[in-house]
Amino acid sequence: MSPHTGFDRRAFLKSAGMAALAGTACSGTSAQTPARGAVARLEDSRFDFDTIYDRIGTDCSKWDAQIAKYGRGNIAVPMGTADQDFKIAPVITRALRERIEHENYGYLTIPTSYLESIVDWNSRRHGLEIDPGLLLHADGVHPALISALRAFCPPGSKVLLMAPVYSGFYTDIRIVGCQAEESPMALVNGRYAIDFDDLERRIDHDTHALMLCNPQNPTGNVWSRADLTRLGEICTQRRVVVLSDEIHCDFVSDGHTYTPYATLDDESVVRNSVSFKSASKSFNLSAMKCAYMYSTNGDHISRITAAGQHRQSMNTLGVVAAQAAYDHGEEWQRHVGAYIDGTLDYAESFIETHLPLVELVKPEGTYLGWLDVSGVVDAIGAEETAADINRNRAESASDVTPEEIVQQYLVEHAQVLLNPGSLYGFGGAGRMRMNLATSRQLVELALTNMARALEHL
Repeated sequence: MSPHTGFDRRAFLKSAGMAALAGTACSGTSAQTPARGAVARLEDSRFDFDTIYDRIGTDCSKWDAQIAKYGRGNIAVPMGTADQDFKIAPVITRALRERIEHENYGYLTIPTSYLESIVDWNSRRHGLEIDPGLLLHADGVHPALISALRAFCPPGSKVLLMAPVYSGFYTDIRIVGCQAEESPMALVNGRYAIDFDDLERRIDHDTHALMLCNPQNPTGNVWSRADLTRLGEICTQRRVVVLSDEIHCDFVSDGHTYTPYATLDDESVVRNSVSFKSASKSFNLSAMKCAYMYSTNGDHISRITAAGQHRQSMNTLGVVAAQAAYDHGEEWQRHVGAYIDGTLDYAESFIETHLPLVELVKPEGTYLGWLDVSGVVDAIGAEETAADINRNRAESASDVTPEEIVQQYLVEHAQVLLNPGSLYGFGGAGRMRMNLATSRQLVELALTNMARALEHL
């Protein structure tokens, strides 16, 4: 037993499963649940984001897959997979119903009106001008990124990342047979910053691309124009192509501004890049498999399409949904963004008041909280527990991390699932990622359960 926590590591290791809690939390807590009236809401109630929308039984990754893994009694609030729990914009539902009434689903010709929707949305919302002739379609940002990596990065070469960073980047890099080269970001007062000196030192003759996340998942950084310009100048001078994933661009907290990489002032910097987007995060359409990439550099686009590197595969209903979203869903998107911004404020305040072992600095963008749980790691002896497991694991098995021990502890004791920070590369130690794009009632339940579970450690 860890000498100062009361957490029985040996029993934890022996447990074959995780028993359901009696109710949603332990008794005797000092953390008080705020009254419903204390939870801020938008004055405009045309869209209801606060009513809990039941997704169980729809084969969704966020809920059903976790319930299947841990048991229904152990999952009250899954906060891992990065999608939203809200009903989609009504205009999207109407458009899909109208299309479904035509009962034939043959091959799609991408309509010019869809291209116009993409161009208009980015111009109107972000001051970004996209040449539709230099735009490629894909059935997801990952397939698009993989096509670009294959075009620019020979197998065995290095792809530069600023870590911690979105876990999916590592998978994309492995798929194309390249190696991730991590440049650790600096952490100052809870905020991350690019270490430009380290970044440039890591570039050599075998570095052909940098994968940028803008806004950044999981840290929540919304990169400034100055930061992006300096980054771009380094990469352009060193002939490293910037692949900018901007899928979270429509979720930016109040007081911050998203800068599309393709709007930077230096034309040579912009031409040394390809950007990637989708309506899937903005409107919760990940099931629709509809994304796009663009550049101002025709040679880059030609290189991606050459020799069969990229096939423009599209989903008919995805095009219908994305076009309806971009053409008519802006009001809904602004409201969901404002609701999530308020939820981020609420979570930051609750954690500061009731969770002394956890820290959260409100993200500048995305709907993801990047929690510092190093206090929990120490309190439950997670490093020792992970070390015990790893000493006895099979040689072929991956090492268990302290963050995975924290994940399991919170599932068992708070019925809350968070993503372990160790998934996000260097700098993920002592961190967990929390998806806050859900009803504030569920956020309140999750945080209250966590406060009660951690109260006596």
